[in-house]
Amino acid sequence: MTESVRPSFHGFEQLPLREFAERAYLDYSMYVVLDRALPFIGDGLKPVQRRIIYAMSELGLGAAAKPKKSARTVGDVIGKYHPHGDSACYEALVLMAQPFSYRYPLIDGQGNFGSSDDPKSFAAMRYTESKMTPIAEMLLAELGHGTVDWTDNFDGTMQEPSWLPARLPHLLLNGTTGIAVGMATDVPPHNVNEIVSACLRLLDDPDATVRDLCEHVRGPDYPTSAEIITPSADLLHMYETGHGSVRARATFQKENSNIVVTALPHQVSPSKVIEQIAAQMRAKKLPWLEDIRDESDHANPVRVVLIPRSNRVDAEQLMGHLFATTDLEKSYRVNLNVIGLDGRPQVKDLKMLLSEWLQFRTTTVTRRLTHRLEKVERRLHLLDGLLIAFLNLDEVIRIIRTEDEPRTVLQARFELSDEQVDYILETRLRQLARLEEMKIRGEQAELESERDRLIATLESRTRLKKLIKDELQADAKKYGDARRSPLVARGAAQALDESDLVPSEPVTIVVSEKGWVRAAKGHDVDPAGMNYRDGDSLLAFARGRTTQQVAFLDSTGRSYSTVAHSLPSARGNGEPLTGRFSPAAGASFQAVVAGESDARFVVASSHGYGFVTRFENLTGRQKAGKAMLSLSPGSTVLQPAAVRAVDADRLVVVTSAGHLLVFPVAELPELDKGKGNKIIEIPKAKRGTEQVVAVAVVAPGSSLLVRSGARTMTLSFKELEPYIGARASRGGLLPRGWQKVEGLDVE
Repeated sequence: MTESVRPSFHGFEQLPLREFAERAYLDYSMYVVLDRALPFIGDGLKPVQRRIIYAMSELGLGAAAKPKKSARTVGDVIGKYHPHGDSACYEALVLMAQPFSYRYPLIDGQGNFGSSDDPKSFAAMRYTESKMTPIAEMLLAELGHGTVDWTDNFDGTMQEPSWLPARLPHLLLNGTTGIAVGMATDVPPHNVNEIVSACLRLLDDPDATVRDLCEHVRGPDYPTSAEIITPSADLLHMYETGHGSVRARATFQKENSNIVVTALPHQVSPSKVIEQIAAQMRAKKLPWLEDIRDESDHANPVRVVLIPRSNRVDAEQLMGHLFATTDLEKSYRVNLNVIGLDGRPQVKDLKMLLSEWLQFRTTTVTRRLTHRLEKVERRLHLLDGLLIAFLNLDEVIRIIRTEDEPRTVLQARFELSDEQVDYILETRLRQLARLEEMKIRGEQAELESERDRLIATLESRTRLKKLIKDELQADAKKYGDARRSPLVARGAAQALDESDLVPSEPVTIVVSEKGWVRAAKGHDVDPAGMNYRDGDSLLAFARGRTTQQVAFLDSTGRSYSTVAHSLPSARGNGEPLTGRFSPAAGASFQAVVAGESDARFVVASSHGYGFVTRFENLTGRQKAGKAMLSLSPGSTVLQPAAVRAVDADRLVVVTSAGHLLVFPVAELPELDKGKGNKIIEIPKAKRGTEQVVAVAVVAPGSSLLVRSGARTMTLSFKELEPYIGARASRGGLLPRGWQKVEGLDVE
């Protein structure tokens, strides 16, 4: 057998896997942070945006030029400077052309560049054309004036600018968002006039605080006219720390009885808002609203019409609910994390951002003036040589015609530099003949004057600062406009309770023997006359309102509740209560009651025990219910009786043997839950056969209806006096023929 040959790693670097993975990940992270996701503070651009703008300038696509196909620009960008996908590059180009995405668009697009309703609906790049907007020129105007460093492109065949010499703090004007590895950036857009005003303040007063600068920069300025409702104190904290959030709210107006939304927060689509509102309407959570229409068009980019059900609907209250539950009000995260002049990412406050940009601008202007000074001095140097040639034109011509090395002879004869001699020799004879001494001297005088001004500016910090201020003011006048996003102090929106959204209407809740529930509109409904499923019939009913809670008591004494308006309509057979609640196995529902939270009811069992309780004790949204009435073996829950006035009302109790007892409701204790006190005496010998049939509460002026079979006996409040007795007594016996009582009603 041949021995296996071990591979040789000569010439290869060997690293532990952990170290290699860590280094590779860090390299990737730094690439994403510096070359993809975060903007540079100087021009406020990410690399792909910078390369798009530069490529368009190289293609001659200025604001005054004729636009070219976007595919041409994208091709140049990815072929020369940005070796990434064409779709991502084109999407970056489209974003800079959308007036609803950029506060100051850098690209003028022709064709379908998407809409605020669907920003991603732009046409393919082979169909659209584009060129730069006038404000893009402030990024490029000084590019050829020695103001930037140049670096090789990805394949080293050409050079590209490391940054653009922005004349305005573009980072704050259009803002940016980006997600890098382990960090992100969210810079909101601002108004040109406000930012320039803050820069001027900082130039005049370098010790100005963020609070001082916020006198000029009042807050972000988004492309839409939605209101910014973030309190000024929160905005100040955001600018002081570089972290925070901004809350924007849609604007609306009343048109007759309709509500018209005229502006939406930044990056909120009308279709999404309409979908959110429609979903609430389908879920019956917006009963105040009849319909919603989208009437947006070219003249009115945002026009969403809300049609209330009636003129009595409070528009402010309704819109407050929609602000809290839809994107009509939206919060934007702010994280002023950018790459500074030192090439490192850092979260900066407003003063740091403006100070560093002014430092960048000062350096840019200094480089521009220095570059111009060098050109002026070079031109003056050439003119000096040209003037010598003009004054000695015949001698110069003779030397050129007769000498073998005219360059050397001219240089020695007239003490010229290499550059001057070359310039003279490259000048055509006919041009020399036309030159006039006065023109040369005139140009010299102009250039010398310009040189003196340049030197004076470069040597004087005051003059340099004034120049920067003048240029900032000129650019603000050229590109500035009025604020679009008004700053309005408003309170936080609050979503309305479900009960607040539901109109208060009378309703009758009906429960069948088999535990099916439904709600019929109105109180004039005959529950017994309604249609029921085969083998089913009426068990109990309660009259209430759609805004109230409804409580159900089962055979174990537990209470379950839900809102009345959520119950199914009485047009059908309803739904089983077991679908909403989870009673114990074998338990059945026996009673139903509805009312306001502070209403009082008498809750009793068939064994003659009961108590008074507030209705809120019967309610609870637990699916498994809550323990309410403690029952002894064999006893059942009676239909609760509503109490109007504890001190005046009387409680009527009747047994299956015809014994009727009346006593003041005040004699019963008020409990949250439990068994209660004895309300009527049932002899031990009859406890297996005699039970309490019903309880009722009769107020002064009301009458009691005693139901026995098909007959009804009416007893007035005064006629009940013979049956008045002490609580827990036996009570009086009803007349013969009325002792088989089936129920009690009050009218």
